[in-house]
Amino acid sequence: MELAVLTRRSTGAPVIAPKRPSRLPARRYAAVRVSETFQASPERVFDAWLDPELAGRWLFATASRPATSVTIDARAGGAFRFVDRNDGGHLEHTGVYLEVIRPWRLAFTLSANDGPAMTRVLAEIVPSRARKGGCELILAHEDVPGQFAERVEARWTGMLYGLGLMLNRA
Repeated sequence: MELAVLTRRSTGAPVIAPKRPSRLPARRYAAVRVSETFQASPERVFDAWLDPELAGRWLFATASRPATSVTIDARAGGAFRFVDRNDGGHLEHTGVYLEVIRPWRLAFTLSANDGPAMTRVLAEIVPSRARKGGCELILAHEDVPGQFAERVEARWTGMLYGLGLMLNRA
């Protein structure tokens, strides 16, 4: 049922006026979830998120375009910044670490100058049942505006694939 506004006719009796449709689109948010299994240990996978040299090769980067500048203060309350300069512009990802529990859990806020406003990412690493000595990374990206959800899911899928390639080469 829509809310309505009470008004008064000239007689003073209250009347219900129909609600005017909003001109602003409804903001709907999604939670994006992806996972990947790695042959690497939980410690190696976790460290790849926080070591600037390693993270710059896969996190918010591609195989052909690593980040040009990476700053990481790897502690709860610490900040990170990844910058990629391309075609005369730049793409920047920034955030603050909310939880850093090695080697099992990493939570952080995330903002990008080309995408949705501040969101929240949770990465959990658990021992793999399928690969002895390996692990599974389960990632949840919350508060993603609905129109960006497919793009965000595809991007995380690609980044985790890149992480796996990097770990296999290292």
